[in-house]
Amino acid sequence: MLWMLRTGAPWRDLPERYGPWRTVASRFYRWQRAGIWAQLLAAVQAQADAHGQLNWDMHDIDGTMIRAHQYAAGAKKGLPSPKPSAGAGAVSVPKSICALKGAAS
Repeated sequence: MLWMLRTGAPWRDLPERYGPWRTVASRFYRWQRAGIWAQLLAAVQAQADAHGQLNWDMHDIDGTMIRAHQYAAGAKKGLPSPKPSAGAGAVSVPKSICALKGAAS
């Protein structure tokens, strides 16, 4: 499990020496649901803190590296997309200067 966390590789790329990837993945997710990873982190932090090896002022999580889905770019859900006016007398805006020259002559 630690190899997977360190490398960031997909479960299927787990080296055979660690056992079947499905078994390791299943165990990882069971441990996660049971809170074992949180308990391990708390125990390691408590041990390091007791030995003066942990500086709480320097350890934090930087959220600038958290990636969002491409559709989470800030658009509000349910709002209609802007559409060009199709009413009577609507004038289209020329897309280039050449179109303006042709209209002037």
